[in-house]
Amino acid sequence: MAIRKKSNKNPPVLSHEFIVQNHADIVSCMAMIFLLGLMFEITAKAAVIFVTLQYNVTIPATEEQSAETISLYHYGIKDLATIFFYMLVAIIIHAIIQEYVLDKINRKMHFSKTKHSKFNESGQLSAFYLFSCVWGTSILVSENYISDPTSLWRDYPHTLIPFQMKFFYILQLAYWFHAFPELYFQKTKKEDIFRQIVYIGLYLFHIAGAYLLNLTHLGLVLLVLHYFVEFLFHISRLFYFSDEKYQKGFSLWAVLFVLGRLLTLILSVLTFGFGLARAEDQQLNFSTGNFNVLAVRISVLASICMTQAFMMWKFINFQLRRWREHSSSQPQSVKKKFVSAKGKTSRKERENGINGTVTSNGADSPRSRKDKSS
Repeated sequence: MAIRKKSNKNPPVLSHEFIVQNHADIVSCMAMIFLLGLMFEITAKAAVIFVTLQYNVTIPATEEQSAETISLYHYGIKDLATIFFYMLVAIIIHAIIQEYVLDKINRKMHFSKTKHSKFNESGQLSAFYLFSCVWGTSILVSENYISDPTSLWRDYPHTLIPFQMKFFYILQLAYWFHAFPELYFQKTKKEDIFRQIVYIGLYLFHIAGAYLLNLTHLGLVLLVLHYFVEFLFHISRLFYFSDEKYQKGFSLWAVLFVLGRLLTLILSVLTFGFGLARAEDQQLNFSTGNFNVLAVRISVLASICMTQAFMMWKFINFQLRRWREHSSSQPQSVKKKFVSAKGKTSRKERENGINGTVTSNGADSPRSRKDKSS
C-alpha cells in the first residue's frame, strides 16, 4: 500500500483520484441502500438476502437433547449476495482503521515510504487476525472441537452448521474478497500486485474449499492455528518498526511457524488418511454434500501439503535474508569500533609526543631552570 497524499484541491467528480479519496463514503452509501431496503415491504425480501444469512433449517427439540429448537444452516448460491454486502462492510472498516488509527501513528513516527506501506499492511492484518483468532477460538470451545479431535471427521458430511460457524466463513470470504478492490484504493505498486493476488488467492482457495466441501470443522481449526502464527508475525513487525532493536518477537514467531506447519500436516493426514478413509459412506453424492471419495481426499491433502511446502520455502528464504543482513552488518560495526579505538590511541600518542617535545625543548623543565640560574 502506498502513501495516500491528501491535497487541498478537489479532484473532478468520478475521476480516479476522487474515487480513491472518497471510496469509503461511496461504499458506505452503497451499504446504506441495502439497510434502507429492509424498511420497505417491497424491497425487504431482496435486501434480506444481502444482510442476513440464508438457508436455515430448524430442527425440532427432542426429549433426549434439549427442550429448545435448534437452527442450523447450509450453503447455497444466495450466500454470494451476503458475501458481497459484508465485503462492503469490510472496506468501510478498513478505511476507518486506516484513517483513525494507522495514519495518526504514521504521522507521529515519520516512516519512510517502504516502512509506511509495510506498517499499514501489518496494522490491518494484525487487527483482522486477532479478531478472527478470538472469534474462531470461541466457536471451537463452544462446539467442543478442541476436547474431541474426532469431531473433525465424525458425522461427515457437515452440511448443517451453527449460525456462528456459517457467519464466520461468510466474513472470512468477504474480507479476502475485499482485498482485491483495496489494491486499487490503496494505490498498490505494480511490482507488488502479483504477490498480493497470489497471497489473497491462496486464502480464498482454501477457505472456499473447506466451506464448499463441507470440511468446516477442519477448516476452522487450521484457520485459527494459522491466524495465530500470522498475528504474532505482524504484531512483531509493528514493534520492530517502532524500535528496530526489537527482535524477540521474530524468534518466537519462527519457532511457532514451524510448529504450526507440522501441526497442520498432522491434523490433515489424520483427517483424510485416518478418519475419512475409514468412514462407511465413501460415495460421491452432491445432493447430500458427501465428497468423501479417494480422489477428493488425495486432491485436498495434496493442496494442503503443497501450500505448506510453499510457505516453508518462503519462510526459509526470509530467514536466510535476515541472516545475511545480520552477518553483513556485524563486520561494519566491528570495523567502526576498531577505527574509533585506533583514533583514540593515535590521539594519546600525539599528546604524548607533544608533551615529549615540550619537555625536550626545556620550556617548562625544572632542570633547564636550574641551568639558567647557574
